[in-house]
Amino acid sequence: MIRPLRRAAVWLCLISALAAAESAWVRVGADGRLTYRGDERGNTIPDFSRAGYGGGGVRLPAAAVAITLAPQVAGDDGERIQAALDQASGRGAVLLQRGTYRVAGTLKIRGSGVVLRGEGAGEDGTVILATGKTQRTLIEVGAEGARREEVPGTRRAIMDVYVPWSAKVFTVQSTDGLRAGDRIVVHRPATPEWIRELGMDRIRNRPGAPAGETRQWSAAGFSMEFERTITAIAGSRVMLDAPVMQAIDANFGGGAIYRHTFPRIVGCGVERLRLVSEYEKGRETSDEEHAWIGIELGAVENAWVRDVTAVHFSHAVQTDRGAIFTTVQDCAHLEPVSQITGSRRYSFHLQGHYGLVLRCTARGSRHAFVTGSRVPGPNVFLDGTATGSHSDSGPHHRWAVGTLYDNIADDRQLRVQDRQWAGSGHGWAGAQQVLWNCTSPILVVQQPPTAQNWAIGCVGKFVAGDYSPNAPRGIMEATGAPVTPRSLYLTQLAQRLGPAALESLRK
Repeated sequence: MIRPLRRAAVWLCLISALAAAESAWVRVGADGRLTYRGDERGNTIPDFSRAGYGGGGVRLPAAAVAITLAPQVAGDDGERIQAALDQASGRGAVLLQRGTYRVAGTLKIRGSGVVLRGEGAGEDGTVILATGKTQRTLIEVGAEGARREEVPGTRRAIMDVYVPWSAKVFTVQSTDGLRAGDRIVVHRPATPEWIRELGMDRIRNRPGAPAGETRQWSAAGFSMEFERTITAIAGSRVMLDAPVMQAIDANFGGGAIYRHTFPRIVGCGVERLRLVSEYEKGRETSDEEHAWIGIELGAVENAWVRDVTAVHFSHAVQTDRGAIFTTVQDCAHLEPVSQITGSRRYSFHLQGHYGLVLRCTARGSRHAFVTGSRVPGPNVFLDGTATGSHSDSGPHHRWAVGTLYDNIADDRQLRVQDRQWAGSGHGWAGAQQVLWNCTSPILVVQQPPTAQNWAIGCVGKFVAGDYSPNAPRGIMEATGAPVTPRSLYLTQLAQRLGPAALESLRK
């Protein structure tokens, strides 16, 4: 019989041994720096450390209060809050003092430097009650009508035969007119040959559905545009701030770069609020005539959502394709109200560039931590928890690239797979997806042609995919026990900027 103290010592030794496990694909070298294992073409796990506000490692600002509002006894508060947001453009925060505010429409932040702030996300804090039966977004943040425009005459072909998805440097046709600090787009075209290689021109039709209901992928719809910043130029070589996250391959159309404009608003935030969507009691799994999305970040740069709780919404926080350098931290999505079926209950939904979701929780969602289609990344979900889930966390459909799920716990499933006929033809949901020290009862990790996915240090039961059980498995390593370092994102961030950068992410 092992005595209690001795038994405790044995367990401590076992725990220490587990915690000391390392990945062969990313490990801390003797010099304290991360070292990466590559495949035969030089691809490694990418660097995700530029994700988040300010490009990662930058503390969210505390904007000075420009306008203060107090709750009123009755009536709709939408117009007076909107007027304050418009007046605060470039000036700072609109502070909603503790109490309840009723809004029947949508609040819009359209000017740079505007922050909508409350006095707490609890029931006794600042509550915005989304009233009425209109399905809508409650708070929209972003420049209206903004879009990316290519600067004429700046397109340059990428000359390398193959650029790994983890690389930050490549050769271009000419660097004339380019300089360090320029914001560029790396264009990676899709070709019929690439679609054919993925098998996405022959997705099986949904069982029992009329022939042709499932849509095949088209090369015209799957070109990828990655916004990056030039950090240095050496001759015809261009260095970038972050990897492109998808291989540039001459066999599949190669690639190009170009300068662009995108008139986003900058430096905006939503914080310390409780958002509640009014609905018909007793119809928690059927009522869909109510406010739908809590907060939507559109054409924004260096924007954030922090300390916000969204209750009864189908979606809590969503970033759109035009969003870049965003942080969503210390937020919660509780008690969503909707049918429990497709396109509903997406708690934290990233679709843009350089997004970070940090220390967020979801209860009752379908897809708690999720990406959409053709998402360029890098994006990071870190230290998130989902309970009462009805489906999985992970890339949802049509080729999201460059996502890190870092210490995510979902009590239902984590899946990275070929979804075939799901939806109208979801197909391969994601590539260059990394599950790092995650936990879930069920895990699925498959490898697409031309790409890779990883599960490292994850705890749960690994199973074949739901739609293509015979698809190749991705790289699964150290299953059943966590690895060091605990967080890949935080370690990559500290290596790039120094340990002090981690202080910016603390509560």
